[in-house]
Amino acid sequence: MHPFTPLRRAWVPIAATVGVMAQQGDRAGEWIAELSAGLRVAGVLGLVLVFGAYGFLSWWFTHYAITDTELRIRSGLIFRRTAHIRLDRIQAVDVTRPLLARVAGVATLRLDVIGTEAKDELSFLGEREAVALRAELLARAAGFAPEEAVSLGQAPERELLRVGPRDLALSMVLSLGSLAVLAAGLLAPVLVWWFSRSPWVALVVLLPVFGALWKGSGGRFLTEYDWTVAESPDGLRLDHGLLDRAHETVPPGRVQSVRIVEPLLWRRRGWVRVELAVAGSKNGLLVPVASRAAAHAVIARVLPGADLAALSFTGSPRAGARWVVPVWWKGYALAVSPEVFATRHGRLCRRTEIVPHAKVQSVRLTQGPWERARGLADVHVDTGANGTVTARLRPAAEASGLLHAQAERSRTSRASARPDRWMA
Repeated sequence: MHPFTPLRRAWVPIAATVGVMAQQGDRAGEWIAELSAGLRVAGVLGLVLVFGAYGFLSWWFTHYAITDTELRIRSGLIFRRTAHIRLDRIQAVDVTRPLLARVAGVATLRLDVIGTEAKDELSFLGEREAVALRAELLARAAGFAPEEAVSLGQAPERELLRVGPRDLALSMVLSLGSLAVLAAGLLAPVLVWWFSRSPWVALVVLLPVFGALWKGSGGRFLTEYDWTVAESPDGLRLDHGLLDRAHETVPPGRVQSVRIVEPLLWRRRGWVRVELAVAGSKNGLLVPVASRAAAHAVIARVLPGADLAALSFTGSPRAGARWVVPVWWKGYALAVSPEVFATRHGRLCRRTEIVPHAKVQSVRLTQGPWERARGLADVHVDTGANGTVTARLRPAAEASGLLHAQAERSRTSRASARPDRWMA
């Protein structure tokens, strides 16, 4: 690891010590007050020495190695841990650069691996070393020989989309969720003070509100700032972030479903947000805001052959659906093309979910008592990302035919699908 790493590792015991001191409260203050000035200085120096030694030793005992088939990460000061990461199980390799790391010229390499909940990571590497290691891992995962993998370097890229800060800020202002959080942030202090008259109660109640307000406004803006989507042989590359810069990858052929989100106030401008479901990966956002045409062009790179503009949606029948789901029944619609299964729902915030036939794991038909009385049924399509796309309130005869037809389309599409390999 990079020599900067011990400074980062030293924060673990520091945070633990601060937590213990905060938990003890007044007793910790009494202990410190009983010590002489010399002992206080000696105690601080001793803690600095211990924390520094912990950071140095944890860095010293952390190593990684690459073989033809796996990446091995060995760590642990007292209890040794060796992670064996198979290269053919890697979903994505991301390079992130937190603010302080960017100043020091280092980066973190994070790996999405099929079957794991958390990402394995290497922190910290030099920026050039992190980029080179990422390229080598992807090349080896694609099946290149070791000599070729080392010499290939990072694959070239072509920019597809860039989101400007003005559009990003305006989209957040026009988001109903952001407006609701802002209203809560303005009204909550008044209401809490009115009913409690206690500053401590107000602090406890308002901290989560302000945290949600920051996450949906300032925090989101910092994270999605200068969002760039580029195409390369190893998938779509996503670069974003103002303070902490992230370089993520959408793995080719492993996208299970795509969701297009259209908030009410965005529709006049023709804006949409594109989200992804990738099995085993935490990278869930493809485009934070863009025109519908630009978003469709990017989605076409993720779902080759799918023409979203040509999808023809049919709504639920008025006669029965309005009694099962009053008012909101108008938001439900279904479209099926030779490439994808697509549903639409929502009136205030419209969401369109698209699943390639080859990614369908199972198909189910459900019918509640009220739906059965009105001759309606729901068709559920399950994907490999533990997600479900539902076509709601379809006529029962149509739903039954759709169930068998979709099962057949999924079987034939999987047989002819391209392999999910890097650079393939």
